Amino acid sequence: MSNANTASTPDLFQPFQLGPIELANRIVMAPLTRSRAEAGNVPGALVVEYYEQRASMGLIIAEATQVSATAQGYPSTPGLHTPEQVAAWRKVTDAVHAKGGKIFVQLWHTGRMSHSAYQPGGLAPVAPSAIAAKAKTYVAGQGMVDTSVPRALETSEIAGVVNDFRTAARNAIEAGFDGVEIHGAHGYLIDAFLRDGSNKRTDQYGGSIENRARFLLEVMAAVTGEIGADRVGIRLSPVSPVNDSSESNPQPLFEYVVSELEKLHPVYLHIVEGFTGGPRDNAPFDYEALRKLYSGVWMLNNGYDKAMADAAIREGRADLISFGRATISNPDLPRRLKENAPLNELFSDVGLYGGVGAHGYTDYPSLP
Repeated sequence: MSNANTASTPDLFQPFQLGPIELANRIVMAPLTRSRAEAGNVPGALVVEYYEQRASMGLIIAEATQVSATAQGYPSTPGLHTPEQVAAWRKVTDAVHAKGGKIFVQLWHTGRMSHSAYQPGGLAPVAPSAIAAKAKTYVAGQGMVDTSVPRALETSEIAGVVNDFRTAARNAIEAGFDGVEIHGAHGYLIDAFLRDGSNKRTDQYGGSIENRARFLLEVMAAVTGEIGADRVGIRLSPVSPVNDSSESNPQPLFEYVVSELEKLHPVYLHIVEGFTGGPRDNAPFDYEALRKLYSGVWMLNNGYDKAMADAAIREGRADLISFGRATISNPDLPRRLKENAPLNELFSDVGLYGGVGAHGYTDYPSLP
């Protein structure tokens, strides 16, 4: 009898089948940039320890990781486009798997959210259109600076960028990841192509919703074709204004995107509700309408606590819930949530980004 009850009432702490892999629970570590990579944008020993500590999450989505040298927009963010990066990530995935964990990596091109200081040869970053983002990044020796004015990608160049995602996905599997999440959110390259605020193109990648969604769908087709759709997820942020992201009519845009993604069958959609890291109700949006267009695994994010996550799972509004900052300060978050133990707060004397050594990175305590 208890089995029937369990089956009919999903629970945050139950195992969950995600494509070919079984997750120990439905709690996901969201991808979180920490700017801790070493020379060559290679993850080092502390990165191995950091993810290994968090292996009890149902799924870890490792931090946003560059698909090419031109994809970088921030200091010390890792890549997956050199042999050294692949070998270093293999140490991370081996450590997580040895602890029984599962780990995807988020593949990323920052697009116009970059600075010429990060670009090979000091060139302008690339974007759908030559419109600077009203945003800042950090450059060593200069501090926080405005992002550079980007140049518009030539139509003939776009297939090469698509191929960078394909190659990085193959590298991710070689590095031992269980799968990849494509970063289609937060004003970065894929999201910037989607939105009329940042895409003013007049070729087949601009104008209509179908044209603006073309780049995203080409990336997803390439990646799912390379490593299998059951190992590919995508993150979307329909109404988040972060990184100067703007769209005059997001509902039909994202309904089209999700209906087209349904044909490619990625293993999950990871939806950021509202304003990333801020209010969940910053703009009207019907997320349930998106859900109805998609038959795969539905992951929700932004400001969830245990009670909200429990309710979303129990009521069938989500299959998985991703947690952000709580996973930074609580390496044993699933256990703390299950036991209703108090959560660690983020340390106030150290930032979330950058730094050297363990403090604020690998020295958050687990329960005894």
